[in-house]
Amino acid sequence: MHGNWQGLHLGEVITGWLAHVLSEADHRLNHVQNWAEKRERTLQTCLGADASSEDFTDDRLATVLDQLSEDKSWSDFEAALNQRTLRVYNLKQKCVRVDTTTANGYWEVTGDGLFQFGHSKDHRPDQPQVKVVLATLDPLGMPVAVQVVSGEKADDRLYIPAIEQVRRGLTEVGLLYVGDCKIMSRETRAYLQSGGDYYLGPFSKVQIPDDTLESYLQPVWAGKQSLTPVYREEENEERVQVAEGYERTENLSATVAGKTVTWVERRLVVRSLAQAHASEIALRARLDKALVALKGLAERRQGKERLTEIATLRNAAEELLKQQDVEGLLTLTYIENVEERAVRSYKGHPAETRVERTVSLEVQRDETAIQIAIARLGWRVYGTNQPAQQFSLEQAVLAYREEYRVERNFGRLKGKPLSLTPMYLQDDDRATGLIRLLSIGLQVLSLLEGVVRQQLAETRSKLAGLYVGNPKRATAFPTAEALLQAFNDIFLNVVAHLGDQANRFVSPLSDLQVRILALLGLPQDIYLALARESS
Repeated sequence: MHGNWQGLHLGEVITGWLAHVLSEADHRLNHVQNWAEKRERTLQTCLGADASSEDFTDDRLATVLDQLSEDKSWSDFEAALNQRTLRVYNLKQKCVRVDTTTANGYWEVTGDGLFQFGHSKDHRPDQPQVKVVLATLDPLGMPVAVQVVSGEKADDRLYIPAIEQVRRGLTEVGLLYVGDCKIMSRETRAYLQSGGDYYLGPFSKVQIPDDTLESYLQPVWAGKQSLTPVYREEENEERVQVAEGYERTENLSATVAGKTVTWVERRLVVRSLAQAHASEIALRARLDKALVALKGLAERRQGKERLTEIATLRNAAEELLKQQDVEGLLTLTYIENVEERAVRSYKGHPAETRVERTVSLEVQRDETAIQIAIARLGWRVYGTNQPAQQFSLEQAVLAYREEYRVERNFGRLKGKPLSLTPMYLQDDDRATGLIRLLSIGLQVLSLLEGVVRQQLAETRSKLAGLYVGNPKRATAFPTAEALLQAFNDIFLNVVAHLGDQANRFVSPLSDLQVRILALLGLPQDIYLALARESS
């Protein structure tokens, strides 16, 4: 820091600020000093005797963000932090998940600024955004790399820089990188292959179009290709089939840094049973809706103009089929009707016989086509370069199904308790620093939750008392938020006497709090010391 910096060191200020963010779900700089002023004794015991609320003024916190926005310093720090965390918690490096999200806000857009308009994952295309790339390590979902880029950038170009950052921090090869279809660009797959790492992800329809998928499924429908069932173990230890599929191989080659890389890619053709079932229900609902709408096209109703041309009726029917996405599943028969209608005399007009031309429509379900369409539902193709003897089809499917861990981190980052959005910063560098700061908080939450769950799994036990109104309800998968909530009723009480003497007491720890601390491997003294050292 600058030579005139006084008080707590930079890391201690960050620690205190993160405590505020995690407990208050508020990152605003001008709210921290008042919070710290009410907890000076606690902060002095935890961070150092010199700690004061002056260490957490908004201008000092802004300086902290300026420091965190320095790319080289952050990269060095992040790598060192990852290596220390892996060592202290004995985390096995095996699977890394990479994904992106956006954070929208009411920012001013500048030509080369961080806040830009782009494809919004928050469904707010009317607002400028910043894009965050996050890489997390299984099984805890712990962040190991975060990148902040301008909001208009395409996702597929962001994966290689993120992977480079992970490699620097973990110093390990042979990792499995899991992501969505953007990680499956040929460039990224070749880059991972050339570096001795593995990938897993689904192909998009651009990469595997419908006609290619159709060719992959022909052996299945012809009965020439057997399918491997995929089972998942539920919380009650019951094994439930969730998917089925088979695999094929493709020989690939690409150029990376001027060198030709060749490899064998396994393509996993997999059908999700739940997705197939849900899609079939949706398809039948669309068919029913289309049938009703088609029958009403040529009906005579008051205030509705009758259709008299088959071409007009056909155009309306085809548009309706397209809207409901049921083209080719219904058989339509167009009928031209000629009717003679007698018209009585009226106000001097003689009676006459008029010829009217109308059109009608007969609709029937094409059951053969419907069954073929249902057979196609739920199928998707995944790709991986990890050998089958190390990574079976069943393991690959189950590994991809854990992708929700990254999405859960995004939920925490943008919602409570980290509350990135709405962001109250307009400066690009400080916005970058804030996102990096909150990524450390994300590590805290991931480790807190992961360590407790691992301990419960090893002892085959559960934790009760976390659910308000149902104290006997137990779980083997407590969330970090619930674990922190359990410590909300601890207070440091000060009883003042004449003179300068004062006695301080900490609220007695409950059985639940004592057990959580034991699961985390933390001594009760971290609370009791507040009274002993302060008295």
